[in-house]
Amino acid sequence: MKTLKLGIADDQVLFRKGMVNIINNFENIEVVLEATNGQELLDDLEKLSSPPDIVILDLSMPELNGIDTTKIIHEKYPDIKIIILSVYSEDRFVTHLMELGVNAYLFKNVEPDEVEKAIWAIMEKDFYFNEAFLLAMRKRLTGKKPRLLIQDNIPSLLSQRELEVLDLICKQYTTSEIGEKLFISTRTVDGHRNNLLEKTGMKNTAGLVVFSIKNNLIDPSTLF
Repeated sequence: MKTLKLGIADDQVLFRKGMVNIINNFENIEVVLEATNGQELLDDLEKLSSPPDIVILDLSMPELNGIDTTKIIHEKYPDIKIIILSVYSEDRFVTHLMELGVNAYLFKNVEPDEVEKAIWAIMEKDFYFNEAFLLAMRKRLTGKKPRLLIQDNIPSLLSQRELEVLDLICKQYTTSEIGEKLFISTRTVDGHRNNLLEKTGMKNTAGLVVFSIKNNLIDPSTLF
């Protein structure tokens, strides 16, 4: 099995060193880059012959924070997947970052095994949502009207097949599993996913889930 390469940026030295030690003890996962802030991470990325598969970013860092670093990574290294690890559990941070294209948002009090679980999940399914994230989403949307009344215009925006694919994406099925359930090829599934991204304006699969929840296409309570 291929060894996954990770980068991590966090200005809290003890926490960062602890994370590096923990991650390096995971099977087939190796930290190849560590930095004290987003700018240092970006500078070091330019020196690597091949970028890491995943970077873990602290939300609050000097010089360049997790949000701005995420935006630059998406522009320069679109294949790198991003995990935000933060002490902030406010739902406004969670939803905003997922819309920016972050693949997972974990709070710093999670257990090491959940970090490992998230790493493999985003490599396989492109995103990882835990119960804390989904509860934050529900809290964020409580009492709010849908930002986009997609239900009134579903036929013109998303086809029935696209809605079926979207539903299975939200339920964390892999591309091959979606293909098996809908009796279509993985290439066709990828085509539907690309169409969904284009039509909704989302940056990745995680964004599609946020889009679905915010527009009442799926109840977040059914996802855990």
